[in-house]
Amino acid sequence: MIKPPQIATILVGAMLSACLLLSGPDAAAATPVAAPSVAATSPPAATQPPAAPHLRAYLFRGALGPIFSRGMDHLAERIEQAGIPADVNEFTICRLIAESAIRKYREDPALIILIGHSMGGYCVLQFSEMLRAEGIAVSLAVMIEPPQISPPVPLNIERCINIFLSKDVLGGSHIKTARGYQGHFASFDLSQHDEVFHVTIDKMDDVHAQLIAKILQLATTPAKAGGEAVPLNYVVPPGTAIELWDSGMPVFARPGDTLQTIAELYHVPLWSLTQVNKGVAEGAPLVPGERVVVPRHLLPPAEASGPSPARR
Repeated sequence: MIKPPQIATILVGAMLSACLLLSGPDAAAATPVAAPSVAATSPPAATQPPAAPHLRAYLFRGALGPIFSRGMDHLAERIEQAGIPADVNEFTICRLIAESAIRKYREDPALIILIGHSMGGYCVLQFSEMLRAEGIAVSLAVMIEPPQISPPVPLNIERCINIFLSKDVLGGSHIKTARGYQGHFASFDLSQHDEVFHVTIDKMDDVHAQLIAKILQLATTPAKAGGEAVPLNYVVPPGTAIELWDSGMPVFARPGDTLQTIAELYHVPLWSLTQVNKGVAEGAPLVPGERVVVPRHLLPPAEASGPSPARR
């Protein structure tokens, strides 16, 4: 028996094809905006008023967005409630919105946040590329179920999050970063969460709450986090919470350490270490000094300066 979400997915697929044919190359060539990542956001120069940076968010729906991408509307409302201007638009006018964003930035610089569902995620990347050509950074770019035709993550995106379903034909893009990318990148494949579909993945309240928390940190978190930023690519196990880390960081094993002891020390689930540190058994002793990648959240300096795990 076909489930309602599967019927919706079939309808979206048909309409997506129609939208691509009607919108033409200009619509597909939309460019995302550049914004600094939580651990990479530097305040504007002190000579420019206001002294503290402000933010501006652009959200994009996918095909038949007013029907199937309503999560973008709800998220925009929550961003607005947090005191940050947020616009929601169709992906088909991505290029026009990007051009307008560039003009606004020239008149009144602000940290830029881009979020898109389905073809809106494709727009985020194209929008960002347009900003890169103008020398403008994207503080945070979030793609939710972008299509497999999506381009690589441009170099001007300081923090990038990709949330997708690898088995989905409408989205399913395991996005890669462009050569030389040095920002923070984390990709989360939710294909093992059977309760999530292409037309519901943009409406997850816990994900919205985490994104808003990250957005609010942007203005007070330096763009370059201490140490190396290691890209993360996770398949989130079924029945586990979806935690949106920003990137990985290398730590070094002490005598007697295992992945289990490191997971406990850094307060992360064991699976998050076993997936990214491939070939290391959960309970196997690590060689002292062995490099282990641990997922991290980027925090404002005031929070990051507090007590931290012992140097490893």
